[in-house]
Amino acid sequence: MIRATEFEPADIPHESLIEEVDAVFSEGGLLSKARNFEYRPQQQAMARAVAESLIHGEHLIVEAGTGVGKSLAYLIPSILFAAKAGKKAIISTHTINLQEQLVEKDLPMLQAILPVSFSYTMLKGRQNYLCTKRLEKACRMSDGLFTTPESAELQQLLEWSRTTTDGSLSDLDQAPSPNLWSQVCSERGLCSPKSCGPKSDFSQTHPPCFFQKARQRILSADVLVLNHTLFFTLLNTVDEPGQGGVLFKNDFVVFDEAHTMEQVASRHIGLSLSSGQVSFALNKLWNPRSQKGLLSLLKKGKMVQQVSEAHEASNEFFEKVEQACESIHQNQGVNGKDGRPSSWKSRAGWKELRIRRPDLVEDSLSLPLKRLRSSLSELIQASEDREMAQELQECQRRVGDLQETLTLFLTQEYHPYVYWVERTGRHGQSLGLHAAPVDVAPFLRHRLFESGTSMVMTSATLSVMGKRQEQADASSSRATREEEGMAFFVAKVGAQGLRTMQQGSPFDFQKQTKCYVVSKMLDPRHEGHQVSLQEWIEHFIRQTQGGAFVLFTSLRVLKETAENMLPFFESQNITLYVQGSGLPRSTMLERFKQDKNAVLFGADSFWQGVDVPGDALRNVIITRLPFQVPDHPLVEARLERIAARGGDGFMESSLPEAILKFRQGIGRLIRTKEDRGLVAILDNRVLLKKYGQRFLDALPESPLQII
Repeated sequence: MIRATEFEPADIPHESLIEEVDAVFSEGGLLSKARNFEYRPQQQAMARAVAESLIHGEHLIVEAGTGVGKSLAYLIPSILFAAKAGKKAIISTHTINLQEQLVEKDLPMLQAILPVSFSYTMLKGRQNYLCTKRLEKACRMSDGLFTTPESAELQQLLEWSRTTTDGSLSDLDQAPSPNLWSQVCSERGLCSPKSCGPKSDFSQTHPPCFFQKARQRILSADVLVLNHTLFFTLLNTVDEPGQGGVLFKNDFVVFDEAHTMEQVASRHIGLSLSSGQVSFALNKLWNPRSQKGLLSLLKKGKMVQQVSEAHEASNEFFEKVEQACESIHQNQGVNGKDGRPSSWKSRAGWKELRIRRPDLVEDSLSLPLKRLRSSLSELIQASEDREMAQELQECQRRVGDLQETLTLFLTQEYHPYVYWVERTGRHGQSLGLHAAPVDVAPFLRHRLFESGTSMVMTSATLSVMGKRQEQADASSSRATREEEGMAFFVAKVGAQGLRTMQQGSPFDFQKQTKCYVVSKMLDPRHEGHQVSLQEWIEHFIRQTQGGAFVLFTSLRVLKETAENMLPFFESQNITLYVQGSGLPRSTMLERFKQDKNAVLFGADSFWQGVDVPGDALRNVIITRLPFQVPDHPLVEARLERIAARGGDGFMESSLPEAILKFRQGIGRLIRTKEDRGLVAILDNRVLLKKYGQRFLDALPESPLQII
């Protein structure tokens, strides 16, 4: 059993805390005072396990089925332990919806009923906050920094700053222009307790900076809620806080929606540089189009010329990158990456292109950036305006970071990393250079599980083994089955040796759900597949008269199906929502919930993290098993690594990933004990392929009909 390295158990009576947690979750306990309380033994067992892990300095992985009430099962022992041991609880989630539930519903309720006093707040990135000192400075310098429309926006921000209590972007009705916000938001090198905090000289005559006010709440809070993206960004940028902490001294971490940990960590542990980032950093100094920027205030013609040259060098550099990528792509189209015939990527164009060798193009951008850094250094030293010097210093740091990232990407110094170029923007007009470790497990193991503090990871979907398979493997012990089922997740995040447990859903799936598998579905390579797909979707939509999620694995197929089926939905007076049609995802989801008979066609993001309790969702149609196409360089590199050691990439990675996502998709249906509905699987590979039984075993314990 791995313990948090050299963890010193808290000086509190172990049994008393566990007994207190048990009592809170008992049928007549404190939690029974909460609205809609229902005693759930699974919730009580999970809460006890969390308390034991925190007390003994152990890590814990818990799969808690839908309906267990896992948020309260980790919040209550975390709050009681933090209060008694003088520690800070870090709660990290993947979705905004869950963050809002914790901060706006669960934590206020627990403040009212728990016998301990505690404080909580949401942790946001500092650039989400308005800095009142930078706002005041921007108002003084507006003529040289902003266009006329931006100056009008600035006045609106000034008025808003006098009424807002939060001072963050989420409190604004409409987000300001990026250039304007970059001049007034909190920045690492410009915003500090000494310069704009509540006790600073500035705050004697002006309102204190909103980030510095938030920082005080963050430092004093017993419970912090943030998202995985911010957590791993901070983890990758902050110094290790030393024994007994990860982000803060004496903290411990609970990851909810932990099934996304590896995916998010991979995106934020590595290198990233885009053409847009370079332009944005340079425009802050001098924007050739608007003739605005910090240098316009200083009237430094020589440096304006240097920035203009850096702009030109950046444009030329990224044009060469695109040309080089097109050449690589064309060569792959002729020969394949290993001399084999062309793959689907060559026919479909490229969005992400793997770069297998260093020196993709000649580095014509580093030198202009280096010259600019040098000139900025001279300007900073000669400046008599301290505030302007600080702004220039922050620009110099950003230019330096860009130069360093560029060099590391081109030389491919980091190993074993995978490097790729990605098209971004509405029409793919921006290029991004990216690199990430092929395997994030060693990093996570070192920074999390050997950090000297406890980690709790939970999700409704961590195991690749469903209840049906557990019953089939009844000869092995429950602990063995749990360990085998979660082995894939454990290996991905470097959590070998940790305690694992599963708490099944309390819902009665025999009564609440019925599952169908279509055996007569035509193969996607058959010319009649598209018509067959539409006919079966129509068949199951008629059974529930709407109220359905139709989940796809391809946006192209989704859009084609939506276009072809629109007359059917119109004839049935059913509203159809289509992902990617221009309506924001959150708006689409809210409208779907309000319209009890709507149908939503969704791809990747609708397979998970979406909660539609009640009668609005009573039908989930799986059009295709959610296997990842190895088109992303990171996925491709991981499969290659498995093959290099003689493993089977499909069985070891592709299949378990697909099963987890399959379980996530099905899990959208039943969210409360009152929910009823059907699941339809339109992919007959679950019947025809040897691995198909693994998907059938992952289905809930409900009646299954093959048609």
